[in-house]
Amino acid sequence: MPPLTSALLSRSTTGSSTTTTARVSAAAAAAISGPAAPSSSPPAPRPSPRPRGTSAASPFASGLAGRLFGGHRAACRSASSATAVFERRFASAATRNTYDEILTGLGRPGGGDEFGKYYSLPALSDPRIDRLPYSIRILLESAIRNCDDFQVTSKDVEKILDWEKSAPKQVEIPFKPARVLLQDFTGVPAVVDLACMRDAVSKLGSDPNKINPLVPVDLVIDHSVQVDVARSQNAVQANMELEFHRNKERFGFLKWGSSAFQNMLVVPPGSGIVHQVNLEYLARVVFNNGGILYPDSVVGTDSHTTMIDGLGVAGWGVGGIEAEAAMLGQPMSMVLPGVVGFKLSGKLRNGVTATDLVLTVTQMLRKHGVVGKFVEFYGQGMSELSLADRATIANMSPEYGATMGFFPVDAKTLDYLRLTGRSDDTVAMVESYLRANKMFVDHSQVEAERVYSSYLELNLEEVEPCLSGPKRPHDRVTLKNMKSDWLSCLDNDVGFKGFAVPKESQGKVADFSFHGTPAKIKHGDVVIAAITSCTNTSNPNVMLGAALVAKKACELGLEVKPWIKTSLAPGSGVVKKYLDQSGLQKYLDQLGFHIVGYGCTTCIGNSGELDESVSAAISENDIVAAAVLSGNRNFEGRVHPLTRANYLASPPLVVAYALAGTVNIDFEKEPIGVSKDGKEVYFRDIWPSTEEISEVVKTSVLPDMFKSTYEAITKGNPMWNELPVSASTLYPWDPSSTYIHEPPYFKDMTMTPPGPRPVKDAYCLLNFGDSITTDHISPAGNIHPDSPAAKYLKERGVERKDFNSYGSRRGNDEIMARGTFANIRLVNKFLKGEVGPKTIHVPSGEKLAVFDAAMKYKNEGHDTIILAGAEYGSGSSRDWAAKGPMLQGVKAVIAKSFERIHRSNLAGMGIIPLCFKAGEDADTLALTGHERYTIHLPTNVSDIKPGQDVTVTTDTGKSFTCTLRFDTEVELAYYDHGGILPYVTRKIAEQ
Repeated sequence: MPPLTSALLSRSTTGSSTTTTARVSAAAAAAISGPAAPSSSPPAPRPSPRPRGTSAASPFASGLAGRLFGGHRAACRSASSATAVFERRFASAATRNTYDEILTGLGRPGGGDEFGKYYSLPALSDPRIDRLPYSIRILLESAIRNCDDFQVTSKDVEKILDWEKSAPKQVEIPFKPARVLLQDFTGVPAVVDLACMRDAVSKLGSDPNKINPLVPVDLVIDHSVQVDVARSQNAVQANMELEFHRNKERFGFLKWGSSAFQNMLVVPPGSGIVHQVNLEYLARVVFNNGGILYPDSVVGTDSHTTMIDGLGVAGWGVGGIEAEAAMLGQPMSMVLPGVVGFKLSGKLRNGVTATDLVLTVTQMLRKHGVVGKFVEFYGQGMSELSLADRATIANMSPEYGATMGFFPVDAKTLDYLRLTGRSDDTVAMVESYLRANKMFVDHSQVEAERVYSSYLELNLEEVEPCLSGPKRPHDRVTLKNMKSDWLSCLDNDVGFKGFAVPKESQGKVADFSFHGTPAKIKHGDVVIAAITSCTNTSNPNVMLGAALVAKKACELGLEVKPWIKTSLAPGSGVVKKYLDQSGLQKYLDQLGFHIVGYGCTTCIGNSGELDESVSAAISENDIVAAAVLSGNRNFEGRVHPLTRANYLASPPLVVAYALAGTVNIDFEKEPIGVSKDGKEVYFRDIWPSTEEISEVVKTSVLPDMFKSTYEAITKGNPMWNELPVSASTLYPWDPSSTYIHEPPYFKDMTMTPPGPRPVKDAYCLLNFGDSITTDHISPAGNIHPDSPAAKYLKERGVERKDFNSYGSRRGNDEIMARGTFANIRLVNKFLKGEVGPKTIHVPSGEKLAVFDAAMKYKNEGHDTIILAGAEYGSGSSRDWAAKGPMLQGVKAVIAKSFERIHRSNLAGMGIIPLCFKAGEDADTLALTGHERYTIHLPTNVSDIKPGQDVTVTTDTGKSFTCTLRFDTEVELAYYDHGGILPYVTRKIAEQ
């Protein structure tokens, strides 16, 4: 049996599990009141066997909760007697839950055995529950189920119950998601850390098999495929061969992880986009774990994890450190969010797509302001939207700035579960549980009034066909105004809506030869037309709509210019099945939209190269070339370096613009082409009606397609199955690998925590102003040929053409440490206006790459700190934005303020976060960064308190007071141990 099959089968158990992993998870979760780990899982071909190495009892499990979860407060006490008291207290707490009195049985609709038991919200008899948004009810249920009055307290439950009053106060609550979702770029470091933890536990004399995720973890390899080959029947095979050639080491490592770790599923390349696989297969909606029922919830290391919100599963993107913490059973700290109620009414007009709707919604929500908030959709218009349409809107939550775009479960959700192959019993359980626990919406009944933080409303009938661009997803342009908007963009100053092309140059035509054929290119000409990204490529309505456009165009004799790079990258294998069933794939092929792979391609810049002749024509003539894609992000430089104008559009519009060959067209007035009999063809001649699309969807999208597709995933694919992989418990690190490297987090580690480390006479590595983002800190994009990372690769015989990207090498800490602070737009006060990844080595005055300066300080035996302004670490939360500075030797960051998650990540890596007092910063204190800094923290962790004042002095005689931003005792425990990973490793090794 292939390792993948074994992993999938081991995930299929329902009810009580007899595996060691299940016991470990149940015990570890006991401090949060009962089962919260392995689960009922998606459909699998046959019942699960007992995984290897399991036993009927697990002594490790019985003590883990008290030590892993109870031990962190004990770690903050120095006396052994106090430690014993705390250990005993929380070991006993692991067996009870504050709200056990509301644990209620859920009967089956037809009688017989119960589905299981659940923590009943109605049993609280609290009138505030009926007023809560559905999304907040999920947080409430989680807090109640996990309430041990230690990690999750009764006060936390009360905060959520009193959401109307507490949310505006920005209070923090702990949240424990039911599972974790990873994609390959962001998932590799997490698996590297788990492998490294196994080594550490082994070196400490304990059993490395103890290291396993404590909640279900799904990793889908989908970000590595590139569109190297397009417009070819062989494109899928050719691109996959190149994908495996480039990523063989990473894939081999992940394949090892799929068999080495229990409670982890790795879905191989070529299976689909992570979010669609999650929607169609991985999502539970309701867990039945050992007879305890609770809502599915997920955090993922991709921002578009929010797509699952369309299925009524609470999910959002987090950084790698938060994901690892969740995997290891640690609670996430989050601000109790405000919730924007978005009412939908009416019905989409004929010819209007879900993409048009989501671009409209994105613009409305961006304007309203929803950053850090939940958006919850409601109203009668909900019943007019298919599940795929809802998922399209939920997917783009990052583009409108919300944490979630949530659609509560209703009858449409249940229909989708049946369509995608979930069993009748599973669907009955989902409906029964959610109805019983006040989490189900019945549009046939009058809904109880819920309270929202603010309100928006959209009549679906008002939505018009549209695009977004040319540089941002929320810059919506109606289709009828597209030409005039494009012409204004040529005129406007350089910016989000401008290219500043001189009037006399706007009509410029560049001649070139394409494979011997004369060709021309102008401003606005389309050179990439891609049906790609998780947003749209598995929505049957827009996919089959695109295919109908292709059919009508082909029947009229229209063609796409051969130098336009066309591609189709479906979100799952189901798409090919329904395109084949409909008989429409051949028309897409005829226009050059051959399937190029199953993964995230053009939308993340994996668009591959343009033909050399096209590239030269664009570059040499300074042409503003265009890409039209059905993606969710179109920031400048993201899709392709040579497409300065990038428009997001529905898949049918992608085909239409490919046929037109330009975005400089008014589809209402100008023909899209000429038919084979010489007549002008207009947009309206090839655009399908809503009824046409619905009919094809009805006859072409069938439940068996989902079942057969996901049963096939269990077999892997030939290239994946042929990858050699070690069967060892410990990963056999290859010292020569430039992709996977054993990180030094546990070097010289002993069972005794190191305790607080003095920071004395530290030099300032970097001196920043305001708004330094994780994009500035974290390694991303291509590896510059003159960078420390490039030097490292060259020294190991890697040629420049094989450098690949930082993203592809996230499993190598040596590369990532060298790429930290390597952003070419970094603004460092030491450089007096010069922008770039350099700093000053203070003792010598040398200007060095940041990594080189950091290593010079390390070699000289000096600690370093960072000075920063407001909002340090804002933007996407990235694990390497905290791991990288730690590896460079940074001991503390003193900032005016921190982005919340990045501050937590710094604490998780053992870096001291300090805030200047209100009204003060480096400038007001006249700190130049050339001083040496001593941070006066107590040497005993029991003398340190969250949020206490800390004195900082310099060698120039300055003294100032900062606030210590370890905000909880848990974070103090991490600091005492040198970070979250050493902390958890020691606790597990104790067993």
